[in-house]
Amino acid sequence: MSWQMAVVGALGAATYQQQGAFGKFNQAVQNRNAQVKEQKAEVLENKLELDLATFNKKVEQLEGQTIVQIAKSGVTQGGTAARIKLANLHEAEITREKMRYDTEIGKSQAYEEANFARIQGDIVRQEAKIAQLRTATETGTSLLRMQG
Repeated sequence: MSWQMAVVGALGAATYQQQGAFGKFNQAVQNRNAQVKEQKAEVLENKLELDLATFNKKVEQLEGQTIVQIAKSGVTQGGTAARIKLANLHEAEITREKMRYDTEIGKSQAYEEANFARIQGDIVRQEAKIAQLRTATETGTSLLRMQG
């Protein structure tokens, strides 16, 4: 074997290794991106719990203020006062459900983005393997031509 063939073989092997390392690295980056997206979903869930607690506290304060205002005005607890209280409770429940719904949508999007990042990582890894195969084929072809 000539020194040119040795150089071609060494360069081919080095390129093959670098392509493999590149693919593994980029796949690891995408997997990390996926983990970050999943953590975002967890943050959204924690934020929902905090938002609901804050909202419930404000609703309780509003209910207390409404009761005091009604008592100050001398109105009885029936009729209009009862309808106001019922409307406030209904509106509060709608708001809670909207907060839960928005959080679920955000979590779904975060999980979808995480899955997409993993898919991208797999694609990058496969592209690197294809590049490695191409390098091995081209190196082998070059060596055969040099020999013949």
